[in-house]
Amino acid sequence: MPDTETFITPLLNVPADAPIQFFDLKSQQKALRPALEKRWSDILDHGRYIGGPEITEMEDKLSRLTGAVDTVAVGSGTQALILPMLAFGYGYGDAVFIPGFTYNATANAVLLTGARPVFVDIDPHTFNICPLDLERRIAQVIQQKRLKPRAIMPVDLYGMPADYPAIKAIADKYGLQIIADAAQSFGGRQKGQWVGTLAEITATSFYPTKTLGGYGDGGAILTTSKSMAQTLRSIRWHGTGTDKKNSIRVGLNGRCDSIQSAVILEKLTLFEEERARCLKIDSLYRARLGAALPLQDCPVDTYSACGLFTVRVPHRQKLRAELADWGIPTAIYYDTPLHRMHAFERLSPPGGLPACEKAAEEVLSLPMHAYLSEAQIHRICDVLLDCLKRM
Repeated sequence: MPDTETFITPLLNVPADAPIQFFDLKSQQKALRPALEKRWSDILDHGRYIGGPEITEMEDKLSRLTGAVDTVAVGSGTQALILPMLAFGYGYGDAVFIPGFTYNATANAVLLTGARPVFVDIDPHTFNICPLDLERRIAQVIQQKRLKPRAIMPVDLYGMPADYPAIKAIADKYGLQIIADAAQSFGGRQKGQWVGTLAEITATSFYPTKTLGGYGDGGAILTTSKSMAQTLRSIRWHGTGTDKKNSIRVGLNGRCDSIQSAVILEKLTLFEEERARCLKIDSLYRARLGAALPLQDCPVDTYSACGLFTVRVPHRQKLRAELADWGIPTAIYYDTPLHRMHAFERLSPPGGLPACEKAAEEVLSLPMHAYLSEAQIHRICDVLLDCLKRM
């Protein structure tokens, strides 16, 4: 459950019959528009659209906010996953262990480095990578001797941090790196630490609908190592050094632009207030729906970033249609586990991933953003519970 700080910020006073948005970027933009236009005007004046002062300002603020030693802004959440693997030198014959129930970007990032993703089943209660199955898959790879285990890439699904203490114990046992995929979980916390400091390397995304999103693509890598940050800054600019002309290592264009950094800077002024509202919405959902539906578990000392509020439901398509008739939008994240996608099915483990497959058939995400009112949440829950009674 959320801590007391979440109840300092009240929810907005919006009537129950007001239109419900699954994501609401317009309300947030309205609050920020004058400041955004000032930021954009400053960028037009100084003309540094790439590598402007907004980049360093944003990196510094993200580091101070989370406690990370350093932050490196990049062009997308996918780049935020790829650059650390390039820095570690992963390639052909290397195994990176990832959950089978997540967005396809996680698997694509591994494959683009030449390494191989090894799919791991999820904990059916948290939807995150299962530590028990993770260790079993690592042992199998070691026994088979075809791949070399190199890293674990947990994904904080729907905003809930993975079980990092258990994952770290496994990583330390086998000498593996942890690269956290926190595309959905910026703002989450575990045992008093922010997402961004729970692993040596944390990748996050600034896609518009993320918990801290821009108005285009962008991302960041938060790290506990200054030397790693220096290497990542080189890789993101074609592997160059200080002169930006001569490559000292293999790199790519992984830069975040000044305009997206300006958007993030202004969104940070609302971030804690929006996070408090979302945690209260999460609490309301859990109070209303917890007895009727399986919800994503929130482990002790863990706080979700509330990227998505996801439940398991029977008769999903029928229920979605009924909710839509009542003006309640929903979404499915995700209806196909990675090992069943055409691009990755050759990597499917024998016997599949039962928990991933079952989740893909049952998950349903409800509206979750800071501009919902308490009345709207009760309306969503009332309609959902009534629909379930009639099924």
